[in-house]
Amino acid sequence: MAFIHPFPFMSLITLGVTGGIGSGKSTVCRMLEDLGARVFYADEEARRLMQEDAGARNAIVAAFGPESYDAQGRLNRAYLARQVFGHPDRLEVLNRIVHPRVFAAFERARAAAEQDGMDVLVHEAALIFESGADAHLDAVVVVEAPEDVRIRRVVERDGTTPGHVRARMAHQLPPEELRRRADYVIENTGSPDDLRRQVEALWHEIRSSPRPS
Repeated sequence: MAFIHPFPFMSLITLGVTGGIGSGKSTVCRMLEDLGARVFYADEEARRLMQEDAGARNAIVAAFGPESYDAQGRLNRAYLARQVFGHPDRLEVLNRIVHPRVFAAFERARAAAEQDGMDVLVHEAALIFESGADAHLDAVVVVEAPEDVRIRRVVERDGTTPGHVRARMAHQLPPEELRRRADYVIENTGSPDDLRRQVEALWHEIRSSPRPS
């Protein structure tokens, strides 16, 4: 694990965790949860909002048509994916609907974490830098893994094809740019024990930073 620079001195630490698809960021977040962090899963929250938030639903239907939801009112993710992937202008429309609502949900999670006396609140998302969420965080961890390993993991996990995985990768920042923007880098290239050691080192590093009295 490479530490890019010292962690800022904060009472509640807000830590972003991101990385390319299949890099292992969810695994890192589960390890952080085991150590005592609270995790806000932004991508899960985005899916929940698109399903349950009336304003988001109305905006999605207005932008992409009633086919965005099926007859039972469930989000038609396959249809919506076809509408936006490969169409940056349409993807931007969807992002303008979803991202502000996710940011607002994170701010509520931050307030709750502060009230509960938490030390670390993790913001897990695939597109932290692309969405501008890093501006709301104290620091960001990037999880890295070789591209062939990432493709194999996602193919096995999602039952998809390597071509589909590469298409999804094309919508994320390249690894070298993620590393350049990162405050911390975790290299998920070894065993689960090696990954856990890196996560524990990160945990001790951020929690040993001086806090205001």
